[in-house]
Amino acid sequence: MDSRHVVDTFLDFFTSRGHRRVTGTTLLPPPGDPVLFTTSGMHPLTPYLEGRPHPLGDRLVNVQRCLRTTDLDEVGDPTHLTVFEMLGSWSLGSYDGRQSLRWGHELLCDGFGVDPGLLHVTVFGGDGQVGPDTRSIDTWTSLGVPVELTGSENWWSNGPTGPCGPDSEVFVWTGDGPPTGTPTTDDRWMEVWNHVMMRYRRGSDGSLSPLSESTVDTGMGLERLLMVLQGKLSVFETDLLSGWVLPWDLPDPRPVVDHLRSGVVVIGDGVTPSNTGRGYVLRRLLRRTLTTLWREDPSHTLSDLPEPLVRGTLTHFGQTSDRVFEVLRDEERRFRSLMTRGRSLVSRYRGPLTEDDLRYLHETHGIPRDLVEVLRTS
Repeated sequence: MDSRHVVDTFLDFFTSRGHRRVTGTTLLPPPGDPVLFTTSGMHPLTPYLEGRPHPLGDRLVNVQRCLRTTDLDEVGDPTHLTVFEMLGSWSLGSYDGRQSLRWGHELLCDGFGVDPGLLHVTVFGGDGQVGPDTRSIDTWTSLGVPVELTGSENWWSNGPTGPCGPDSEVFVWTGDGPPTGTPTTDDRWMEVWNHVMMRYRRGSDGSLSPLSESTVDTGMGLERLLMVLQGKLSVFETDLLSGWVLPWDLPDPRPVVDHLRSGVVVIGDGVTPSNTGRGYVLRRLLRRTLTTLWREDPSHTLSDLPEPLVRGTLTHFGQTSDRVFEVLRDEERRFRSLMTRGRSLVSRYRGPLTEDDLRYLHETHGIPRDLVEVLRTS
């Protein structure tokens, strides 16, 4: 299955079961939301998961592009990306978690053809306040899927207060040979889908009270699912990213591919580099890329990036922007200037730099800590 077929299969499965598709998949959250970028498929639906009626009804499905900076240092491994797509389904009081799990199993095994013997799940095993999630345990057991009980790893909350509840994570075996171990003991089990059952509300005193109407929120990473279905060892080998062949010879091109692709999508959503907020995230992505490129060869330039890569990514995400290369070139010019000025400033320090030195360079001259380290070793 290519990516288009996978997305269509997912959407068709849930729309045939009464779900309405939610559109509007920008990375930018609605006005007033303090979060810089949409980080999950459920993020734009938070008010409805807390009880507000949704205009499309109580069964929803969508494909949401997301951005997470918490994984920046992990990007480049087989499964992490900065910008990724989340396949999501929701029940706003229409059906419970047991139905969601049964449908999830049906779609994975019958719809996508995943071998049932390659599945393993984790389920909330209870803590001092709430007992084991027996509903999920019984459902998975009846489907013949092995269950591992955990603690806080399978308890979902959106903060210290508000809706919360147990979740069940679905893993697929990606190793050679028959499956061994469990998801918490063998990292060859890769998580692909999470089903969250919001059954409680946590108060400011830490107490839990049952919700009058529970909701179900599921999220499945498209790129990881493609990795499984296409038999690849990395998300970078799937049809969504394999076309990103860079014009530079790099020891490990994956972090650069991720950051440039993510930067293109962020620019496509109307963001430009700056020193604060969303613009700083974009600036950080591009400057991390340039730092890597210039370590290999100072003559590397983002102008070498093939235009079809950029256009193909924008088309996939439904974006149109004639400003991408203009933004990339402008940020590269600014960063080269900063590097030249910064090298002169940093060269004045002979011994180890103190925290005050680093703070001064950053706050007065705009040279962040990671760039100082590059300048001192280049």
